[in-house]
Amino acid sequence: MPSQGLIMIHTGDGKGKTTAAMGLALRAAGHQLKCLMIQFIKGSWAYGELEAIKKLQPYFEIIPMGKGFIRFDQGGPTPEDIQAVRETWDFFMAQMQSGRYDLIILDEINYVLDYRLLPVQEVVDALKNKPARLHLILTGRNAKPEIVELADLVTEMKEIKHPYRKGIRAQKGIEF
Repeated sequence: MPSQGLIMIHTGDGKGKTTAAMGLALRAAGHQLKCLMIQFIKGSWAYGELEAIKKLQPYFEIIPMGKGFIRFDQGGPTPEDIQAVRETWDFFMAQMQSGRYDLIILDEINYVLDYRLLPVQEVVDALKNKPARLHLILTGRNAKPEIVELADLVTEMKEIKHPYRKGIRAQKGIEF
């Protein structure tokens, strides 16, 4: 029986949105489904997951395409940030139509929409026209209501407590 592709969202102010998406992809890869994570903002940092995922190829790959943090305290997105988002979106559209993948994670796309770096309607139209069997996961805070409306599953991560509030800095292997 062919699978029914789902649209899933991991959003909210709490930690773990990307990690939850990766956990689902890990499960899918265990069933030999082909998974792709496209990172809209994360760029050239050495994230631990990039090394770990290499061990799961050809069933799971991550492609970081962003330029790193967008500095709103320094004037907001640069032309390079905007160009990177457009190139990442175009790459996703090509991969979505390629038929190569069973699951694609659009990591941090909710931030992209919240920052108005892509038109919400363009994303809505793409989601409505995705291949029927393709599963999509969209991560990031502040998921737009139009996207939430289309989704089959929406999970909100809520921060209760975070070590950063006690002055504990991000740690290798835990946050990156």
